[in-house]
Amino acid sequence: MLNRSERLRGLVPPLIGGLLIVIVFIGLIGTAIRNPQPHDIPVGLVGPAPAAQQISSSFGTNAPGAFQFTTYASEQDARAALDDRSVDGVLVLGSGTLIVAGAAGDGATGVITAAFTNAFKAQGKALTVETVHPFASGDAHGLILFFVVVATLISTLASQAILFATGKAVSLGLRVGFIAVYGVFVGLTAMGMATWIANGYGDGFWLAAGLVALASMAVGAIVGGLARLLGPPGIGLAALLMLLSLVSSGGPVGSQFLPDFYRALAPWAIAAQLYSALRGALFFGGAALGGPAAVMAGWLVVGLALILLGRAAGRKPKPAAVQA
Repeated sequence: MLNRSERLRGLVPPLIGGLLIVIVFIGLIGTAIRNPQPHDIPVGLVGPAPAAQQISSSFGTNAPGAFQFTTYASEQDARAALDDRSVDGVLVLGSGTLIVAGAAGDGATGVITAAFTNAFKAQGKALTVETVHPFASGDAHGLILFFVVVATLISTLASQAILFATGKAVSLGLRVGFIAVYGVFVGLTAMGMATWIANGYGDGFWLAAGLVALASMAVGAIVGGLARLLGPPGIGLAALLMLLSLVSSGGPVGSQFLPDFYRALAPWAIAAQLYSALRGALFFGGAALGGPAAVMAGWLVVGLALILLGRAAGRKPKPAAVQA
């Protein structure tokens, strides 16, 4: 039987482990959100070249780095850019109209609207704001949709951790099959529940469910591969990668408001790419899905490679015993 001091020593690892998780969580999230500032929010300008240049120069001086301006020859061209997600807002100088894509996110559209409303107000002019591509009425800020992303990543990590703990002898084919089947089920379940809670997202359900399935398969392969290769520390490393992925997405606000480090991670992070892809599938008619799908597929390939590597490492023959 263990004596008292040995029992107390047994409490040290969970104590340290729990505190380490607190430090990592608060350290990553706190540094990401302590001073949110907009960066490179894409905005289109329509109007005479001198007027467009004046707007661009003015904001470049007063809010350096906040906006990334593109000039369009016509309002039709600018609206097409909104449709394909090249920009989040368009300012039509001639009519004094600001057009924003609601599903680009509250962060981007809120900053765009406030900045140009104040600029016109300072000149004694009124600005008309038009919203296109809005979020669903039952999920007016995209919060439910973002938690589809969170639930997908966490549940997939948990499923792989449970599989590792209870099924170490699972064959390669069965392991890969589980990743695929779980992905399909979580895609249908997550989007089905979100659609029910939000009272519908319109067209694009099956495409959105497929994107969630792809993201789950990518996460499942990465977690399974790291666990197969490194054992329990691999689960911890996968959890850290998942946390970085979620933090670098910026949540419903968007990665444009995060510090440079996190914004640099966002284009390669599954969470940010899945959330972007879901909005493209549901609110922009399937626009701009190629990049996010490629990133998630890339992670899936890396995860499968890690599983194969872990399998090969586990099959290395043990050195023969030396005869005396």
